Amino acid sequence: MAKATIKSPAEISRMRESCKIVAEVLRMLKEMIRPGITTKELDNFAEEYIRSQESEPAFKGYGSDKKNLFPATLCVSIDDEVVHGIPGSRKLHDGEIVAIDVGVKKNGFYGDGAWTFPVGNITDDKIRLLEITKRSLIEGIKQARHGNHVRDISAAVQSLIEKEGFSVVRDLVGHGVGRQLHEEPPIPNFVDSAAGMQLQKGMTLAIEPMVNFGTYRVKVDSDGWTVRTADGLPSAHFEHTVLITDNDPEILTL
Repeated sequence: MAKATIKSPAEISRMRESCKIVAEVLRMLKEMIRPGITTKELDNFAEEYIRSQESEPAFKGYGSDKKNLFPATLCVSIDDEVVHGIPGSRKLHDGEIVAIDVGVKKNGFYGDGAWTFPVGNITDDKIRLLEITKRSLIEGIKQARHGNHVRDISAAVQSLIEKEGFSVVRDLVGHGVGRQLHEEPPIPNFVDSAAGMQLQKGMTLAIEPMVNFGTYRVKVDSDGWTVRTADGLPSAHFEHTVLITDNDPEILTL
Protein backbone atom coordinates (compact mmCIF):
# COMPACT_ATOMS: atom_id res chain seq x y z
CA MET A 1 0.00 0.00 0.00
CA ALA A 2 1.29 3.49 -0.83
CA LYS A 3 2.16 5.70 2.12
CA ALA A 4 0.52 8.94 3.15
CA THR A 5 2.80 11.88 3.84
CA ILE A 6 3.00 13.04 7.45
CA LYS A 7 3.33 16.82 7.56
CA SER A 8 5.81 18.59 9.82
CA PRO A 9 4.67 21.61 11.90
CA ALA A 10 6.34 23.91 9.33
CA GLU A 11 4.51 22.20 6.46
CA ILE A 12 1.20 22.38 8.32
CA SER A 13 1.78 26.09 8.83
CA ARG A 14 2.14 26.52 5.04
CA MET A 15 -0.99 24.47 4.43
CA ARG A 16 -2.90 26.73 6.82
CA GLU A 17 -2.06 29.65 4.53
CA SER A 18 -3.31 27.99 1.33
CA CYS A 19 -6.41 26.65 3.12
CA LYS A 20 -7.22 30.09 4.55
CA ILE A 21 -7.30 31.49 1.01
CA VAL A 22 -9.63 28.66 -0.07
CA ALA A 23 -12.01 29.56 2.78
CA GLU A 24 -11.84 33.28 1.92
CA VAL A 25 -12.65 32.64 -1.75
CA LEU A 26 -15.70 30.52 -0.87
CA ARG A 27 -16.90 33.10 1.64
CA MET A 28 -16.64 35.92 -0.91
CA LEU A 29 -18.27 33.90 -3.70
CA LYS A 30 -21.21 33.16 -1.40
CA GLU A 31 -21.97 36.89 -1.39
CA MET A 32 -21.76 37.06 -5.21
CA ILE A 33 -24.05 34.15 -6.05
CA ARG A 34 -27.38 35.39 -7.39
CA PRO A 35 -29.59 34.87 -10.43
CA GLY A 36 -28.06 36.44 -13.55
CA ILE A 37 -24.37 36.20 -12.70
CA THR A 38 -22.32 34.04 -15.08
CA THR A 39 -20.09 31.21 -13.91
CA LYS A 40 -17.18 32.90 -15.72
CA GLU A 41 -17.64 36.06 -13.63
CA LEU A 42 -17.28 33.96 -10.48
CA ASP A 43 -14.20 32.28 -11.94
CA ASN A 44 -12.55 35.56 -12.93
CA PHE A 45 -13.09 37.00 -9.46
CA ALA A 46 -11.64 33.89 -7.78
CA GLU A 47 -8.54 33.81 -9.97
CA GLU A 48 -7.83 37.49 -9.45
CA TYR A 49 -8.17 37.18 -5.68
CA ILE A 50 -6.04 34.01 -5.44
CA ARG A 51 -3.23 35.60 -7.47
CA SER A 52 -3.45 38.76 -5.33
CA GLN A 53 -2.57 36.56 -2.34
CA GLU A 54 0.73 35.49 -3.92
CA SER A 55 -0.71 32.06 -4.64
CA GLU A 56 -1.95 30.23 -7.69
CA PRO A 57 -5.14 28.39 -8.73
CA ALA A 58 -4.53 24.68 -8.22
CA PHE A 59 -7.01 23.45 -10.82
CA LYS A 60 -6.01 25.61 -13.78
CA GLY A 61 -3.97 23.48 -16.16
CA TYR A 62 -4.58 20.33 -14.10
CA GLY A 63 -5.09 16.94 -15.71
CA SER A 64 -3.48 13.82 -17.13
CA ASP A 65 -4.57 14.44 -20.74
CA LYS A 66 -2.20 17.11 -22.05
CA LYS A 67 -4.69 17.90 -24.84
CA ASN A 68 -7.51 18.62 -22.36
CA LEU A 69 -6.16 20.25 -19.20
CA PHE A 70 -8.71 21.91 -16.90
CA PRO A 71 -9.10 25.46 -18.22
CA ALA A 72 -10.36 27.37 -15.17
CA THR A 73 -9.72 28.35 -11.54
CA LEU A 74 -13.01 27.03 -10.17
CA CYS A 75 -15.08 23.94 -10.77
CA VAL A 76 -18.65 25.29 -10.97
CA SER A 77 -21.29 22.55 -11.07
CA ILE A 78 -25.00 23.37 -11.33
CA ASP A 79 -27.96 21.16 -10.33
CA ASP A 80 -27.35 17.73 -11.93
CA GLU A 81 -23.65 18.46 -12.44
CA VAL A 82 -21.80 16.65 -9.65
CA VAL A 83 -18.27 18.06 -10.00
CA HIS A 84 -15.74 19.53 -12.46
CA GLY A 85 -18.16 21.87 -14.24
CA ILE A 86 -16.25 24.32 -16.46
CA PRO A 87 -17.10 28.02 -15.97
CA GLY A 88 -18.36 29.90 -19.01
CA SER A 89 -21.17 32.15 -20.24
CA ARG A 90 -23.94 30.21 -18.44
CA LYS A 91 -25.96 32.39 -16.08
CA LEU A 92 -27.24 31.19 -12.72
CA HIS A 93 -31.01 31.00 -12.34
CA ASP A 94 -33.33 31.25 -9.35
CA GLY A 95 -33.98 27.81 -7.86
CA GLU A 96 -30.68 26.23 -8.92
CA ILE A 97 -27.97 24.94 -6.61
CA VAL A 98 -24.34 25.54 -7.52
CA ALA A 99 -21.33 23.65 -6.18
CA ILE A 100 -18.08 25.59 -6.19
CA ASP A 101 -14.81 23.71 -5.72
CA VAL A 102 -11.60 25.70 -5.31
CA GLY A 103 -7.96 24.67 -4.91
CA VAL A 104 -5.07 26.96 -3.99
CA LYS A 105 -1.31 26.40 -4.10
CA LYS A 106 0.90 28.66 -1.99
CA ASN A 107 4.52 28.13 -0.95
CA GLY A 108 4.47 24.64 -2.45
CA PHE A 109 1.40 23.39 -0.54
CA TYR A 110 -2.23 22.92 -1.51
CA GLY A 111 -5.58 23.64 0.08
CA ASP A 112 -8.85 22.26 -1.32
CA GLY A 113 -12.46 23.00 -0.42
CA ALA A 114 -15.99 23.06 -1.84
CA TRP A 115 -19.42 24.32 -0.90
CA THR A 116 -22.84 24.05 -2.55
CA PHE A 117 -24.90 27.25 -2.53
CA PRO A 118 -28.56 27.99 -3.22
CA VAL A 119 -29.30 30.45 -6.04
CA GLY A 120 -32.23 32.57 -4.89
CA ASN A 121 -35.09 30.47 -3.56
CA ILE A 122 -34.73 26.70 -3.81
CA THR A 123 -37.16 23.84 -3.18
CA ASP A 124 -37.45 22.06 0.16
CA ASP A 125 -35.96 18.93 -1.46
CA LYS A 126 -32.85 20.85 -2.48
CA ILE A 127 -32.59 22.50 0.95
CA ARG A 128 -32.65 19.04 2.51
CA LEU A 129 -30.06 17.69 0.05
CA LEU A 130 -27.68 20.53 0.98
CA GLU A 131 -28.27 20.13 4.72
CA ILE A 132 -27.74 16.36 4.73
CA THR A 133 -24.64 16.54 2.52
CA LYS A 134 -23.12 19.17 4.82
CA ARG A 135 -24.00 17.05 7.85
CA SER A 136 -22.39 13.99 6.28
CA LEU A 137 -19.16 15.95 5.81
CA ILE A 138 -19.15 16.86 9.51
CA GLU A 139 -19.86 13.23 10.49
CA GLY A 140 -17.00 12.07 8.28
CA ILE A 141 -14.61 14.65 9.73
CA LYS A 142 -15.42 13.48 13.28
CA GLN A 143 -13.90 10.10 12.35
CA ALA A 144 -10.66 11.62 11.02
CA ARG A 145 -8.76 10.73 14.17
CA HIS A 146 -5.34 9.24 14.92
CA GLY A 147 -5.70 5.44 15.05
CA ASN A 148 -8.93 5.25 13.06
CA HIS A 149 -9.00 3.95 9.48
CA VAL A 150 -10.21 5.54 6.24
CA ARG A 151 -13.16 3.15 6.42
CA ASP A 152 -14.43 4.94 9.57
CA ILE A 153 -14.79 8.18 7.59
CA SER A 154 -16.43 6.36 4.67
CA ALA A 155 -18.92 4.55 6.91
CA ALA A 156 -19.95 7.72 8.75
CA VAL A 157 -20.72 9.51 5.48
CA GLN A 158 -22.49 6.62 3.77
CA SER A 159 -24.66 5.59 6.71
CA LEU A 160 -26.09 9.09 7.20
CA ILE A 161 -26.66 9.70 3.48
CA GLU A 162 -28.41 6.40 2.82
CA LYS A 163 -30.47 6.64 6.00
CA GLU A 164 -31.81 9.93 4.64
CA GLY A 165 -32.68 8.34 1.27
CA PHE A 166 -29.92 9.88 -0.84
CA SER A 167 -26.96 8.17 -2.53
CA VAL A 168 -23.18 8.69 -2.48
CA VAL A 169 -21.22 8.90 -5.72
CA ARG A 170 -18.81 5.95 -6.07
CA ASP A 171 -16.79 6.94 -9.12
CA LEU A 172 -15.13 9.86 -7.30
CA VAL A 173 -13.52 10.01 -3.86
CA GLY A 174 -11.75 12.34 -1.44
CA HIS A 175 -7.97 12.22 -1.07
CA GLY A 176 -4.88 13.16 0.83
CA VAL A 177 -3.61 16.67 0.05
CA GLY A 178 -0.38 18.57 0.74
CA ARG A 179 2.63 18.94 -1.56
CA GLN A 180 0.37 17.47 -4.26
CA LEU A 181 -3.27 18.26 -4.91
CA HIS A 182 -4.05 14.54 -4.83
CA GLU A 183 -2.04 12.35 -2.46
CA GLU A 184 -2.53 9.03 -0.67
CA PRO A 185 -4.86 7.85 0.72
CA PRO A 186 -8.07 7.85 -1.32
CA ILE A 187 -11.08 8.66 0.90
CA PRO A 188 -14.23 6.99 -0.50
CA ASN A 189 -17.63 8.16 0.74
CA PHE A 190 -18.81 4.55 0.78
CA VAL A 191 -17.48 1.40 2.45
CA ASP A 192 -15.70 -1.13 0.28
CA SER A 193 -14.20 -4.40 1.55
CA ALA A 194 -10.88 -2.93 2.75
CA ALA A 195 -10.48 -0.96 5.97
CA GLY A 196 -8.20 1.46 4.16
CA MET A 197 -5.14 3.16 5.56
CA GLN A 198 -4.78 3.76 9.29
CA LEU A 199 -4.90 7.48 10.06
CA GLN A 200 -1.98 9.14 11.80
CA LYS A 201 -1.31 12.50 13.40
CA GLY A 202 0.07 14.91 10.80
CA MET A 203 -1.90 13.54 7.85
CA THR A 204 -3.95 16.09 5.87
CA LEU A 205 -7.06 14.91 4.07
CA ALA A 206 -9.58 16.42 1.66
CA ILE A 207 -12.87 14.87 2.76
CA GLU A 208 -15.61 15.53 0.22
CA PRO A 209 -19.02 13.85 0.10
CA MET A 210 -20.67 14.07 -3.34
CA VAL A 211 -24.32 13.23 -2.77
CA ASN A 212 -27.03 12.61 -5.37
CA PHE A 213 -30.76 13.03 -4.94
CA GLY A 214 -31.40 9.85 -6.97
CA THR A 215 -29.04 7.16 -8.25
CA TYR A 216 -25.36 7.19 -7.33
CA ARG A 217 -24.48 6.57 -10.98
CA VAL A 218 -22.80 9.36 -12.95
CA LYS A 219 -21.63 10.09 -16.50
CA VAL A 220 -19.01 12.40 -17.98
CA ASP A 221 -19.87 15.04 -20.60
CA SER A 222 -18.15 15.24 -23.97
CA ASP A 223 -15.90 18.02 -22.58
CA GLY A 224 -14.06 15.25 -20.70
CA TRP A 225 -14.52 17.01 -17.35
CA THR A 226 -18.11 17.72 -16.30
CA VAL A 227 -19.52 14.84 -14.24
CA ARG A 228 -23.30 14.72 -13.94
CA THR A 229 -25.91 12.43 -12.44
CA ALA A 230 -27.07 9.62 -14.75
CA ASP A 231 -30.74 10.34 -13.94
CA GLY A 232 -30.58 14.15 -14.26
CA LEU A 233 -31.50 14.74 -10.59
CA PRO A 234 -29.56 17.26 -8.50
CA SER A 235 -26.30 16.63 -6.65
CA ALA A 236 -24.48 18.44 -3.81
CA HIS A 237 -20.78 18.60 -2.90
CA PHE A 238 -19.09 19.84 0.29
CA GLU A 239 -15.38 19.54 1.06
CA HIS A 240 -12.91 20.53 3.76
CA THR A 241 -9.17 20.03 4.11
CA VAL A 242 -8.64 18.45 7.54
CA LEU A 243 -5.57 17.90 9.74
CA ILE A 244 -5.35 14.82 11.97
CA THR A 245 -4.04 15.75 15.42
CA ASP A 246 -3.59 14.10 18.83
CA ASN A 247 -7.15 15.09 19.64
CA ASP A 248 -10.05 16.39 17.55
CA PRO A 249 -9.42 16.88 13.82
CA GLU A 250 -8.69 20.47 12.78
CA ILE A 251 -10.56 21.87 9.78
CA LEU A 252 -8.02 23.98 7.87
CA THR A 253 -10.51 25.41 5.35
CA LEU A 254 -13.07 26.60 7.90
